[in-house]
Amino acid sequence: MPVSTQLGLLLWKNFTCRRRQTLQLLIEIVWPLFIFSVLISVRLSYPPYEQHECHFPNKAMPSAGTLPWIQGIFCNANNPCFRYPTPGESPGVVGNFNNSIISRLFIDLKRILLYSQSDRSMEGLRALAQALRTVQSHALGRAAARLAQRRPIRRRMCSGRVGPSRPSSNHV
Repeated sequence: MPVSTQLGLLLWKNFTCRRRQTLQLLIEIVWPLFIFSVLISVRLSYPPYEQHECHFPNKAMPSAGTLPWIQGIFCNANNPCFRYPTPGESPGVVGNFNNSIISRLFIDLKRILLYSQSDRSMEGLRALAQALRTVQSHALGRAAARLAQRRPIRRRMCSGRVGPSRPSSNHV
């Protein structure tokens, strides 16, 4: 028996079985027609428009490394469309974020952490730390001197005065 005859007999058998349940048969026939008519009406009411070729910025996969992956997410969050190919579309390019703030920060941190202790750049850092300690000790010394010149708060509270204390006699 040819395939077309088998298919016809199978469809006829299915139709005769379903003819007994008229509502289900009607829904099975009308529902796909309704869906396609909705699709056709949407297509006719909103005709397609010409748009230029769209190139999206590259986004690295997690296997490319954590930094390129995170930069691809944050730097291309709005997913812009460009008319011309982007720099990251060339083969073998993982990320085109070499001048981003995050990349420069990681390069600087890597440079600082990979240098040995005998490097001259660490001498500058040590000199800066020493200068900051000196400034801090001078500032603390001046603050302590100011506190020593003031009358203690306890005496002011006991004397009944609420306002600032009177200047000492050696300042007048």
